[in-house]
Amino acid sequence: MQPIAISTLTICGIEELPAQSARKVSHVLSLLDPDLPELQSFVAYDAHERTTLRFHDIITPQEGRVHPTEAHVDEILDFGAKLRESALKRQEGHLLVHCHMGISRSTAAMLSLIAQVHADEGEDALFARLRAIRPQAWPNSVMIGFADQALKRGGRLTDALRRHYAHQLEAQPRYRQWMADLGRSAEIEMAG
Repeated sequence: MQPIAISTLTICGIEELPAQSARKVSHVLSLLDPDLPELQSFVAYDAHERTTLRFHDIITPQEGRVHPTEAHVDEILDFGAKLRESALKRQEGHLLVHCHMGISRSTAAMLSLIAQVHADEGEDALFARLRAIRPQAWPNSVMIGFADQALKRGGRLTDALRRHYAHQLEAQPRYRQWMADLGRSAEIEMAG
């Protein structure tokens, strides 16, 4: 399997970045809070291409915080298109997508990239691929909604996200309280 025209896919959080430095990462997509200082972890990495987007991991607009937008998801998909174009110039690659904890923004971005490459694959299968990469995935629903539109999935990615949330709540019951505490009750309700 070579999704996104790259041989290795990793999702992680900031605290896990140092452990990834020896894994020959070729491409990094960083999804960070706008006020977070530049990360020093990448100094220890070999040469790599890095794209950084800055917005908060929220699902409802909040004063003083940057809400994920359609433009952010378009930038993620542009990143994916450039990865595919660059595939002809390399034999292999390692894509690392990270956010603060490696659970929400990064998993939404990776799911978007996988869905972009596997346009004919069923949505539930895409989420199964995502869980294989990052079992604790709880993708940001706003980002998935924008990806659904951009990739012309007709609401099917969002429907599959509901089933994914239900799966995750069964597999990791602590998420119910955790997401509620984070102001993400709407996502819990999506699970039905």
